[in-house]
Amino acid sequence: MNSYNRVVLMVFIITVFTVFVGRLFYIQVIDSSYIEAARNNAIKKLIIRPARGSLIDRKGKLMVINRPFFDIKFVPKNLPLEFDSLTFCRLMDLEPDYFTKRMAELRKQVGYSAYRPQIFISQLSVEEYAKVQEGLYHFPQFYAEKTYTRNYPYGSGGQIFGYLGEINQDQLDKDASQYYNPGDYVGITGIEKEYEERLRGVKGISYQYFDVKGRPQGRYKDGAEDVAAKAGENLQTSLDIELQTYAEKLMTNKIGSVVAIDPSTGEVLCFVSAPTFDPNKLVGRNRGKTFAALAKDPLKPLFNRPIKGASYPPGSTFKAINGLIGLQQGVIDVHTTFGCYGGYNGAIHVGCHAHRSPVDFEFSIQTSCNAYYCNVFLRLIDRNNQVDRNYKDWYAAVQRFGIGKKTGIDLPGEVKGNLPTAEFYDKVNKGWRWRGATILSLAIGQGELGVSPIQMANYACAIANRGYYFTPHIIRKSPKNKVEKHQTGIQQEYFNYLVDAMEKVIEGGTGTIAKIPGVSMCGKTGTAENPHGEDHSIFIAFAPKDNPKIAIATYVENAGFGATWAAPISSLLIEKYLHDSISRPALEKRMLEGSLLHKYPGYINPNPPATKPGEKGDQPKPTTNDTIKPQAVWPVNRKTLSSTSIAQR
Repeated sequence: MNSYNRVVLMVFIITVFTVFVGRLFYIQVIDSSYIEAARNNAIKKLIIRPARGSLIDRKGKLMVINRPFFDIKFVPKNLPLEFDSLTFCRLMDLEPDYFTKRMAELRKQVGYSAYRPQIFISQLSVEEYAKVQEGLYHFPQFYAEKTYTRNYPYGSGGQIFGYLGEINQDQLDKDASQYYNPGDYVGITGIEKEYEERLRGVKGISYQYFDVKGRPQGRYKDGAEDVAAKAGENLQTSLDIELQTYAEKLMTNKIGSVVAIDPSTGEVLCFVSAPTFDPNKLVGRNRGKTFAALAKDPLKPLFNRPIKGASYPPGSTFKAINGLIGLQQGVIDVHTTFGCYGGYNGAIHVGCHAHRSPVDFEFSIQTSCNAYYCNVFLRLIDRNNQVDRNYKDWYAAVQRFGIGKKTGIDLPGEVKGNLPTAEFYDKVNKGWRWRGATILSLAIGQGELGVSPIQMANYACAIANRGYYFTPHIIRKSPKNKVEKHQTGIQQEYFNYLVDAMEKVIEGGTGTIAKIPGVSMCGKTGTAENPHGEDHSIFIAFAPKDNPKIAIATYVENAGFGATWAAPISSLLIEKYLHDSISRPALEKRMLEGSLLHKYPGYINPNPPATKPGEKGDQPKPTTNDTIKPQAVWPVNRKTLSSTSIAQR
């Protein structure tokens, strides 16, 4: 080998050596990825889920708190080919084939990855985890991650609080903040969903050593690189949990809703959808089975009636709005009278119960006279032969009471209900000219009108305040809440007349059963015709008459007259809120023990009561009728009946 070749060879060897030394230096000194890879063989980065914020009632009582749970997690790629699933399932108190089923279930999930942690079992209680903790080290591929779920000390408020559920792939894809990971829990309904960002807190990180068997050996660098979790915000609600619980008891074995509001602020005091459910049952390992049972229940306990039950006709409670609009637009005054001889007798007949005649404004409210409000409505719609313009004016006036639009309550899923437009009637009655008599059912709160219980309570607040209401809300002092003052556009003097008349309803009218000793209360009964069964019982009220502290709307489905069920229930709740006691134990007992489920269409009583032949049971009888089922008599040349038929069943 000549000298030139030796030089070339030496240069090549030196170059290769330099490259290797340089690369080794880069790997060991400059590039930390290999160090991190080695570290991860012994150190695990654990996500610390924060404690979720609690919910507190208006008096400071804890209504929703946290309870620690454990999720058993694993990374699928770390499982050996010959994993002893039978022994593992025995340790976890699972069916032998659960492991196979769970693995198949996980693989079908959108976004599944064998390289990412997966939840094998979720929400083990502290007691359940203690039983398996000792033997878990035999299975180093699995580890426990502490988390928190909800606990409800009062066992009430299921629909308003909402519930948590495991985040799905669609929600993960929409998570712009990238806060969530598979297996996290989020608010699905109610307050939990509406205030998710404030309740969830901020996640923490903990780096921990694990030995070859997967057993924790301590914190990496004594926790120097850990990030502490930040608990979610505790939120104070406007609810009175004692009133809420009492209302749910009164509505047991009944279907409907109760909403009570402080009219001076718009704060919701109680919010009941019946039948309800114990929210504690939607927590823990059996949550899925419980949810499935609730979802299949024909009585729909998961349905949030106060904000979603917007197909309810307001019935006779709506007469107060028509009366106020009539006074404001000058088609009547408080001294205007109309005759009532068994009802309204015009192009159609609308029946009414027996009372003296003629009827003025105050007496029409006190006795809930159908004939009076048919005449008022016809004057509002048909005057000056300008039906379209008059109806649009009426529509705008009604909407200013919060009817036909969302109230803006801070809960997800609210629907606006139905306030039919003039265009709707143009379409329905295409080919001929409609008028007030065509849609006369609107005069007494029937026909196409559809309201939600929250709208009814809101409407009661507008009367209690003599002309305005505040946006109803549940969380106090929240920047998210746009609590606004809404004016109805009706002069206060007309509200004063109405309030006096509503006091007469309680003192000697259709709502005398609701009278509370020592309390000046104002109310209006309603009985809404129901095409699917017996009439609905309705009542709106507020108390005291001056400087009212509570306004309420109660809706009991398939219950008959407003004075039979809705009025007594409302009255007991008002007394409970104002006095924190009940002075009428017999009435309370009757409401608590009364059951109306047998009147619900399609309901089958699994335990029918034993009654003797001829017995009718102990259901309370109505004290008075606030309306009767009227009949429709249309002109003979009418080819088709509008869906606004007075004879709607």
